[in-house]
Amino acid sequence: MSMNPNEEALEALAAARWRVAGVLTVTTLVAYLGFILLVAFDKPLMGQQLVPGLSIGILLGALVIVAAWALTGIYMLWANGKYDRALHQLRGGK
Repeated sequence: MSMNPNEEALEALAAARWRVAGVLTVTTLVAYLGFILLVAFDKPLMGQQLVPGLSIGILLGALVIVAAWALTGIYMLWANGKYDRALHQLRGGK
């Protein structure tokens, strides 16, 4: 039994959403895990002072947080733009 073109397009859109979400999730986890592994196994590096009061560890920790926000923003832009627009068209919107 074959699907109608609308169902195929909806499945393709859902697959695209999972791909985007998967890539962004893996990217976030790699950044976080990398940071945690550095904390666990390279304390001397993480403790190096860049300027008084700012170590590499603190800087990288802040960058992990900023990266998570940025990746969330990327997903929001994609979802609110391309995904929502395509979904609206599939539902018969103008």
